[in-house]
Parts: sequence; C-alpha cells; structure tokens
Amino acid sequence: MRIAISGSSGRMGKMLIKAVNEHPDLTLTVALDSPQSPLMGQDAGALLGIETGVQISHDPSLLKNADCLIDFTRPEATLNYLEHCLKYQTKMVIGTTGLTSEQRQTLEKASHQLAIVFSPNMSIGVNSTFLLLEKAAQLLNDEYDIEIFEAHHKHKVDAPSGTALEMGKVVAQARGVDLNEVADWARHGHTGPREKGHIGFSVVRGGDIVGDHRVMFCGPGEIIEIAHRSNSRDAYASGSLLAACFLKSQSSGLFNMLDVIKAHTSKH
Repeated sequence: MRIAISGSSGRMGKMLIKAVNEHPDLTLTVALDSPQSPLMGQDAGALLGIETGVQISHDPSLLKNADCLIDFTRPEATLNYLEHCLKYQTKMVIGTTGLTSEQRQTLEKASHQLAIVFSPNMSIGVNSTFLLLEKAAQLLNDEYDIEIFEAHHKHKVDAPSGTALEMGKVVAQARGVDLNEVADWARHGHTGPREKGHIGFSVVRGGDIVGDHRVMFCGPGEIIEIAHRSNSRDAYASGSLLAACFLKSQSSGLFNMLDVIKAHTSKH
C-alpha cells in the first residue's frame, strides 16, 4: 500500500515516516509539508538518519501517487488535502484535531465518495479507554461529578484536546445528555457551587508532555479515576498504520478507530 504523509517535518510526521519505513506492507511514496518547511526538498528521512528516496514537497497533486494519506496537521490544511484526495481517490487517515462542526460535516459529505478514518486519537489504548468510560458513566449516577483533565506539550494550539472532547462526548451520551449543554470549559473568579450533572474540563500546556488524560468520577466518599498516559507517539503511529491497512478494503465511508480495532480483533 502506497502511503503519503503530511506535516512530514513535524513531530508526528517524523514518527509516521519511521513507522512506515519499518512496516512490511507499506511504502512511503509522498511526503508533504508547508512551503515554509526548512526541510523542503530534502529526503523525508533526513532527520531520522534514514534514506527513503522521497523528497519533502508542498505539491498536493503528488497525492495521485498514493493509496492513502495519513494527516496530522491543522484543520485548514486537512480540508485542502481532502479536496485533492477526492480528486485522486486517495483514502485518508485523519488525526487532526480542532475541526469545527462545519468542517466535520465536510468530511461526512466527502466520505460518501471516499474512505476516511477520522479519530481525535489513533491510539488503541485511548480508544479502549472510551469504552471503559462509557460503562462507568452508565453505572455511576449523577451523584458522581465528572471532571476531565488533560495535559499536552507547549506547542499544542487547540484546547481542550480532541481526545478530552471525545471523552466528554462519550460520558455525556452515556448519561443521555448533550455535552455542549453541560460542559464547564473554564472556571475563574466567583463561579458559585458546581452544578449537578455538569462535566468540567481542565487543561495544562507545558514542556514536552506527549499526552495525559484523566476522567474523575467524584462521588460521596470516593473517587473513581480512569486515565491514559502516553509516553511517546509510537501508539499514535502504530494505530494510524493499522487504520491505513483497514482502509485498503474500504471504498467509501467515515470510520473511527473503534471500527478499525473491531475489524482487527475479529481477524485474530
């Protein structure tokens, strides 16, 4: 399977290039980045000490040479790549966060013609955590207050993280409520007592934290905490490649990582 990677000189891009290079069934054929990248024109593996034979480019028409694009960039770049992927029928694995509801609708519309895996987090562990959260929210009534904490590196530009938002959606849906109606995105000053049934969010940005997510169910006399901590981006990369392989047999549709995981486990 021929793989294209966008954001090739970024943290996630480099991790994906390394992972594709080591995968027996995948071949890197396209490496894209913004025109401002200092690595433009260099081999995609230059910073990794490997030679891929693929030069970093800003020309999205090169997507015609790939079966699937793995994209961890910004919403505007993702939507731009989507147009070219539609043109060339290049499938997409999208890990970009911060998309608006309108941009998500654009993905949904495109998926009628194109196979797409879209997930705020490609980690198999994180997506398994979503299932645990759903069960916990169903078992624990609204006497248990829910607080969601997340921490990431200082370069992350959106908050709360896509994973934290997805965690909020999972527990809200399990309780039969709309997250937007019960979310407390920030607290400052005299906020008054906590409203029953609300879901609070806390955000930390600093250093080189890869990803730390915790959901606390705070009840009378006890706290249940479900947490996931990422020590490296390896889990995101391996999940992304699993998603790309999953798309090989799909012609269209919008899928998430739970679809990928279920399909993978059913084969083993």
